[in-house]
Amino acid sequence: MLKWALIFFLVSLVAGVFGFTKIAAGSATIAKWLFFIAIAIFILFLVLGLLAGEVVL
Repeated sequence: MLKWALIFFLVSLVAGVFGFTKIAAGSATIAKWLFFIAIAIFILFLVLGLLAGEVVL
């Protein structure tokens, strides 16, 4: 997912350089959403991994 966020970020940079402001803004928004979704999934898996590693005697 971070790979797609990076791709959309690069598309927004290239579109911004060539003056396609609406495309740049749209792809930057998509890149932000994908980045924050990836961070949320990472935190979720981190918490689940820490809880699954507990040994209860």
